Amino acid sequence: MEFKLTAQDPLSKARAGQLTTDHGVIETPIFMPVGTAGTVKAVHQRELKDDIKAKIILGNTYHLYLRPGLDVIEGAGGLHKFNGWNGPILTDSGGYQVYSLSEVRKIKEEGVTFRSHVDGSKHLFTPENVMDIQRTIGADIIMAFDECTPYPCDYNYAKRSIEMTHRWLKRCCDRFDTTEPKYGYSQTFFPIVQGSVYKDLRVRSAEVIASFEREGNAIGGLSVGEPAEEMYAMTEIVCDILPEQKPRYLMGVGTPINILENIALGIDMFDCVMPTRNARNGMLFTKNGIINIKNEKWKADFTPIDADSDLYADKVYTKAYLRHLIHSGEMLGAQIATLHNLHFYLWLVKEARKKIISGEFYAWKKTMVDRLGQRL
Repeated sequence: MEFKLTAQDPLSKARAGQLTTDHGVIETPIFMPVGTAGTVKAVHQRELKDDIKAKIILGNTYHLYLRPGLDVIEGAGGLHKFNGWNGPILTDSGGYQVYSLSEVRKIKEEGVTFRSHVDGSKHLFTPENVMDIQRTIGADIIMAFDECTPYPCDYNYAKRSIEMTHRWLKRCCDRFDTTEPKYGYSQTFFPIVQGSVYKDLRVRSAEVIASFEREGNAIGGLSVGEPAEEMYAMTEIVCDILPEQKPRYLMGVGTPINILENIALGIDMFDCVMPTRNARNGMLFTKNGIINIKNEKWKADFTPIDADSDLYADKVYTKAYLRHLIHSGEMLGAQIATLHNLHFYLWLVKEARKKIISGEFYAWKKTMVDRLGQRL
């Protein structure tokens, strides 16, 4: 993997870059649609590529390990062959899913034992086997196995947690560096900064992560319930420490406003289930604010979902029709809303990139942030 910076905004820390993998080039800043179980919900791969214009998607180690299982994925020749997506794929290590299974998991130095949400069977994730699992899935970018602490989190717990995450990181690196990719293309590895909302812990973790000198770095454990101001404060602290010449990935973030504010702090890569999950519940993100399509006001609104958009679904279907589909529980409603939201998120980061290159990002961001949070 190669990364090069191509532009820097003069009034903020926002930057434009280019990330090159064996499955394609990714222009940053970028948003990565989440395909937890090998699919971005309600979207064909052709739509991801041609309509949404996604450049990289996510798979999830925990979910893919349980279903369909590594034997099936390996038999297919890796996740790219299995799901028909020929662009880059990043896999989340499963640390967040294990964190969210607090009732059915046990964290120890060796790793994490947990019970499957599918059938209750017992499993063990260690830093070593999570590297092996992600190799087998076939990700272009493999994430470290870490512990994602909850919010709020006791300082002493957060401190113990990052220390273990750093020990696990050494084990991840050792395993990754002594194993080979399986399917004939290169794979790269990103460590993850943790530390909850404690400045000294974030500084310490960022310093340790930077010292491993991997090809890219991630920031985890944010967007787990803390106020947005805390997220921005921690992101700024960490970005000031992580190497400038390597991509920075803020995991699980966020709203359109969160994305713009974090781009301004120096983040290059984002992912979040928000555009897909909220779409299925009838919430649409637009450049003028947020639409709850279930509201009565859209019942007889026969204007296009977004007349300015170049997305087929935005121009052809009306707000009234989409409202009818969502209220009726029709699958097409979820598909249209998902296409709209993901297309908007990819438009937003592409527009941010243009503004960074032209030197207009800072003023544009301020205008957009005022508009994006409005309820329409």
